[in-house]
Amino acid sequence: MQDAKTSIDTSIAGYRRGVWKRKLLDQAEAEGMAQELGDKHFATFIDRDATLIVTFETMQGIRAMSETQQPFGFDLVKTQNWSHLCIVSDGDTWFRDPKVYGFFDRLIDDGFFEDFDRVVFYGAGPCGYAAAAFSVASPGATVVAVQPQATLDPNMTEWDDRFVEMRRTSFTDRYGYAPDMLDAADHAFILYDPLQTLDAMHATLFERPNVTRLRMRNMGSELQSRLLDMNLLYRLLAMAGTGKLSARSFFRLYRARRSYPRYLRGLVGQLDSAERFYLNTLLCRNVTSRMPARRFRMRLEQLEEMAQQGAFAPPPPMAS
Repeated sequence: MQDAKTSIDTSIAGYRRGVWKRKLLDQAEAEGMAQELGDKHFATFIDRDATLIVTFETMQGIRAMSETQQPFGFDLVKTQNWSHLCIVSDGDTWFRDPKVYGFFDRLIDDGFFEDFDRVVFYGAGPCGYAAAAFSVASPGATVVAVQPQATLDPNMTEWDDRFVEMRRTSFTDRYGYAPDMLDAADHAFILYDPLQTLDAMHATLFERPNVTRLRMRNMGSELQSRLLDMNLLYRLLAMAGTGKLSARSFFRLYRARRSYPRYLRGLVGQLDSAERFYLNTLLCRNVTSRMPARRFRMRLEQLEEMAQQGAFAPPPPMAS
């Protein structure tokens, strides 16, 4: 059994897609379960302790974002010793497939989720939709969804023109409208950037007493990647798995953006576009006082020269 438990520590990067998939399924079968769910989906299960994380991921995302080309949840298996159920799609399907519905039906009938003390559902984008929608299978679960869509039913979200190819796919049958599927959850956390208009509109549809919307302003359209860059996503899910995630604890973690160059560069760009030169001067001063930042120092010099030429009234000098 010890040999099986080390199987997921072996990288499966570099293999052709078919071989890669087979090796991933073999890793899961070595200490849990693996199951094909039709042509577009499959599931893997790693059996460890009494905390279960359920992740929804795409084959393309796994192969692009992980150095070992293993599901995101495998890292939590390794570091937290959690059990892990992963539902994988080939492309963005929103997991709208009767075979996926049937798989969750069987898990419910078998009392699968009842074996765990705590269950966390996680996904981003279309996978975030699925995390919310299928969480109904495990009443009392915690859901963390990054930029999820509520539905792509054109009768409700005709304003979302990003995924027109999905408009003939049913979002009104089983496990359909994701916000309603959260009614059985203990709590759900919806992460989004309010400046991304369509994401924000979807987030509004999730408004429920047991839902907390966490705004990541100025972070753009790739929040999962930004959270990974800042080393926050695993910590966020670890808190969810121990019942410690809240708006307060999230925003305490999210202060890491103050030292995240991509976020700071975007903020400088927005202030420039709005011609908020006074605020931009304050921002560049703050950044250059805390960290080596050549671009910010150059922009600060430009702003100070503009102030000298009368373009705007500069802020008072920083106290030494």
